[in-house]
Amino acid sequence: MADNSEANIATADALTLLLHNQHAIAAAIEEVALLARTSGSPEAHSNAIAALETLDANAQGITDAIMRLRQS
Repeated sequence: MADNSEANIATADALTLLLHNQHAIAAAIEEVALLARTSGSPEAHSNAIAALETLDANAQGITDAIMRLRQS
């Protein structure tokens, strides 16, 4: 069977970059959520919080996949 370690490393590295992007997007959405809350737009704030929750849940899945790839 072929050695997939180089492919696993490349995949884990790419996922790590995507995870960093996801964290940056979450930080930006959090700023928008705070702005929406302070400007009296509860619906926009609620939508931003829902987006953050989705990003958080997916970030954990990506992190788990990165760890599995790096351990294999």
